[in-house]
Amino acid sequence: MPGARPKNAVERKARIQKILAVLDEMYPAVTCALHHSNAWELLVATILSAQCTDKRVNEVTPGLFRKYPTIRDFAAANQEEMAREIRSTGFFNNKAKSVIGAARKILADYGGEVPREMDALLSVPGAARKTANVVLGTAFGISSGVVVDTHVQRISRRLDLTRESEPVKIERDLMKVIPKEKWILFSHQIIHHGRALCVARIPKCAQCQLAPLCYAKDKTI
Repeated sequence: MPGARPKNAVERKARIQKILAVLDEMYPAVTCALHHSNAWELLVATILSAQCTDKRVNEVTPGLFRKYPTIRDFAAANQEEMAREIRSTGFFNNKAKSVIGAARKILADYGGEVPREMDALLSVPGAARKTANVVLGTAFGISSGVVVDTHVQRISRRLDLTRESEPVKIERDLMKVIPKEKWILFSHQIIHHGRALCVARIPKCAQCQLAPLCYAKDKTI
């Protein structure tokens, strides 16, 4: 059973420190599950991962990066042809348009280099805030924010780190309570936790070291 809820700011902070310590124990060196060898490939993979599993994206990208080895190759690609190649990731027409548009934008405005600033990245087709946070954090080690995907959304609510349901508001809450130097790793840890134990339906609470710190209504113990 969980202990008593924190009654004040000091106790809340101590609880968060405990949560972070347990995550460090459970997932000490996790990183982004999307396979990539540079920032551009990570951007492409992250765009393709919308409404799709990382596993599926990792099956598609090796062939895609062989066919289009450089950002210039992507910029010159035929949209219909690329859409066929990424079909299994879903929303393939929009994704092909975004990826080709991203390549052209980065070539035209940023000298072919993926920008390292949030505002600049948000100007790139297909790069919303979550995508930008993934690229900045994983490719460049820049703590620009907290990646909020479906796992982070679900688990941060279960752990009572936020009561919001919109990703932007959830991110704002997490940025207030998680130390900045932990933002990148915290996101990866929570995403891995969401796949391994804290799944959407029937979470595996009996196996979870965070169970004593969790007040979720759908706990299974």
